[in-house]
Amino acid sequence: MSSQTSGAKPHGDGKIADNVFKAVVYACGILILVALAAVTLFLLFRAWPLIGGDQGANKATIESFTGGGAHNFWQYVGPLVFGTVLVAALALVIAFFIAVGIALFISHYAPKRVATALNYVVDLLAAIPSVIYGLWGGLVLVPAIHPFWDWVATYLGWIPIFAGPAANPSRTVASVAVVLAVMILPIITSMSRDIFVQTPRLQQEAALALGATKWEMIKLAVLPFGRSGIVSASMLGLGRALGETMAVLMILSPGLKYSVKILQASQNQTIAANIAAQYPEANALGVSTLIGTGLVLFVITFAVNALARAVTRKAVA
Repeated sequence: MSSQTSGAKPHGDGKIADNVFKAVVYACGILILVALAAVTLFLLFRAWPLIGGDQGANKATIESFTGGGAHNFWQYVGPLVFGTVLVAALALVIAFFIAVGIALFISHYAPKRVATALNYVVDLLAAIPSVIYGLWGGLVLVPAIHPFWDWVATYLGWIPIFAGPAANPSRTVASVAVVLAVMILPIITSMSRDIFVQTPRLQQEAALALGATKWEMIKLAVLPFGRSGIVSASMLGLGRALGETMAVLMILSPGLKYSVKILQASQNQTIAANIAAQYPEANALGVSTLIGTGLVLFVITFAVNALARAVTRKAVA
């Protein structure tokens, strides 16, 4: 009897611990929803003067922001959305293949000591504040990269996106995209690496046993296994690029155009950098207008995450 009693006691304690853990997990999930709802309500409440207020005053505020270039909110926010998406997309295109290559090198090619050192470097890069990247981009990259952009404009200028002349200094979308690519590179690399090392060993050995080379094994076993993780890592990096403020503000010469001329200055601006630039001198209605643009950025980010979930779910299926 005593042995049965002593055996039942740990089972009861385990059940209590399981119920407590379940309650904590539920609370954390609900907390996330509450935080998301609170952010949404805050943005809607602070942007309400723009939505339901005096439209004449709103028009005057927007004209003061743009020097008369825009007369309503959608004319104002449209070029900002275009610039935000353009900069973030270019950064993702630059970073994606490099990040996946680095992750594969760390997980399958590098000697153990080299892989360990690279892991530390990648994690360190992910922890660097964005203002440091902005300083590096403005003080080092912008002066140094102009000859390259000038060469691109000279020989590839027949492609609209590379149309010249290349601005000097290169405070352009192209330079900002390079800086943002460096910023999101460690995020994509770190997550992809963690996925690649979890590829089942039996699948890799089976591919090699059938006569596949190492690259063929990676193509047949590793990349398909890590597809959903790569997509999730890319969307996480894209989300950071969409919302980046300080690095863009410190480098980009702003403009409000629907332009793809990434080598020319004063063409585009992002929503986050525009808010930071305009906020200090904005009145109450101007702040509401800027928060309205922030609400648009919030919706874009939410849509990107929803798309990433859909793509990931399809990849897993």
